[in-house]
Amino acid sequence: MKYFRYKDFVRYDKTTKKPIIKASICTGEQMAGFKDIATGSFEEIMLIKSQDDLAAFKAMYDIKEEIEKIY
Repeated sequence: MKYFRYKDFVRYDKTTKKPIIKASICTGEQMAGFKDIATGSFEEIMLIKSQDDLAAFKAMYDIKEEIEKIY
């Protein structure tokens, strides 16, 4: 059985989407993705297990600023 760690590359438009880390209060699981500014919908991109995963996500989408974390 194969497990996919990354979702297919999603185009990130800085004018319509905002990078977000969605974290669970109970389990501590963190998902990186993009929140649509207009609708508020969240699109999951990848699971964040370590700081290396977060750095990879930021590098993949050329994100320089700090990413907001929501619960």
